[in-house]
Amino acid sequence: MRAWLTLPALAGLALIAITTTAAAQADWPNRPIRIVEGFPAGSGVDIVARLIADPLGRTLGQSVVVEPRTGAGGNVGTEFVAKSPPDGYTLYLGTSGTHAINPWLYSNLSFDVQKDFAPVTLLCDVPNILILNKNVPAHDLKQFLELARANPGKINYGSSGNGTSMHLAGEQFRAATGVNMLHIPYRGSPQATTDLMGGQIQAMFHQVPAVIDQIKAGTFTVIGVTTATRVAALPDVPTLAEAGLPGFESSTWYGLFAPAGTPKPIVDRLNREIVGYIKGDLGPRLAAQGVIPRTSTPAEFAQVIAADNKKWREIIERTGTKLD
Repeated sequence: MRAWLTLPALAGLALIAITTTAAAQADWPNRPIRIVEGFPAGSGVDIVARLIADPLGRTLGQSVVVEPRTGAGGNVGTEFVAKSPPDGYTLYLGTSGTHAINPWLYSNLSFDVQKDFAPVTLLCDVPNILILNKNVPAHDLKQFLELARANPGKINYGSSGNGTSMHLAGEQFRAATGVNMLHIPYRGSPQATTDLMGGQIQAMFHQVPAVIDQIKAGTFTVIGVTTATRVAALPDVPTLAEAGLPGFESSTWYGLFAPAGTPKPIVDRLNREIVGYIKGDLGPRLAAQGVIPRTSTPAEFAQVIAADNKKWREIIERTGTKLD
């Protein structure tokens, strides 16, 4: 140690560092914040991200922009935020797909979802819904299963990408029913939805928010939702369990994250503000999009992530799904 670095000097440097950090936290935010998402504009993640960004920007007095960074089932956006500065200016709207499914599907990820992120809060549970192109000659689960079994390998179902909750819902469905359907992965759900309308694919397990208006308009044939109970925004749509698959359930959650190391006062303020929105006016707006509002403390959210990693690891090992 250099002679001039005496204990009083070191103590002074430490005090300066602590004071500077505290001042930076007290001054947060003093510039725009971005919420990164791993899926494209128009997806369910994008819809919820924008609903969150609006009140957050008003409360914090800074613009909050939503920034899609798409690809690899959400991994592109996840990696970007994992390696971003932990200063409270880059956040991530993640899902059970990005933070509980992908770690077991991909063997060479350059980040660790449980070590590289600071959970802020859960936002909502998101049902999937089985929808068909209107020209498919089936109008309920029984008819669809009969059609798929009579035409093995000829029913194409789309998803927002390999390893997403839409894909895994389809794989769970195949395992539960024994039907032989072909998975067609897309870079995001909007293009898959366009191809479903055009007949290039016949079926999708779609997250409800991005297609709820089309469902209400009768654009698709609706078979059922994948949650244990019916979705409040679509009360006439049965669950797949009700329709003939007892016990079938497959949904995802959305949640807000910051990079690991983000100061706790910033994480706590984000949690406090967003939980307040959801328990107030934002909750009914989220429910109208076909999701189930859900909040948590950061610690509770971390427990959900750990439990879901265990659950999805078992499902992925059972179905034999693996990606590189």
